[in-house]
Amino acid sequence: MPTPSMEDYLERIYRLIDEKGYARVADIAEGLEVHPSSATKMIQKLDKDEYLVYEKYRGLILTPKGKRIGKRLVERHHLLEQFLETIGVKEENIYKDVEGIEHHLSTDSIACIESLVEYFRREPERLEQLRSVKEQMDLES
Repeated sequence: MPTPSMEDYLERIYRLIDEKGYARVADIAEGLEVHPSSATKMIQKLDKDEYLVYEKYRGLILTPKGKRIGKRLVERHHLLEQFLETIGVKEENIYKDVEGIEHHLSTDSIACIESLVEYFRREPERLEQLRSVKEQMDLES
């Protein structure tokens, strides 16, 4: 199992490859706000653990294992953004909040959140009721 830090790298690499067709150490470091040398060390560890194949000065590619996990991490991130948006979290807080919680939820919690988001998608009147309760509580506080 990858560590939370490894997950951040795999998610970033997966997104870069999806968006640009490639992922460079400099882009990974910039996106994660770390020094390129730190990014290189983690990439070497991910290579050793067979999440990707890295060749110095030539770039990297995700292995099937790395792609599978990267895709799952991107989907988890998106689901949590949807969830926080659904329950009325202010847009300016969503990204930071997702980054704070995404590594600390069990698979069971993620599955329950996914079910709840889907429930509200299928039952928009229930979502309106939830938002109404939230508005009332905001007015009372």
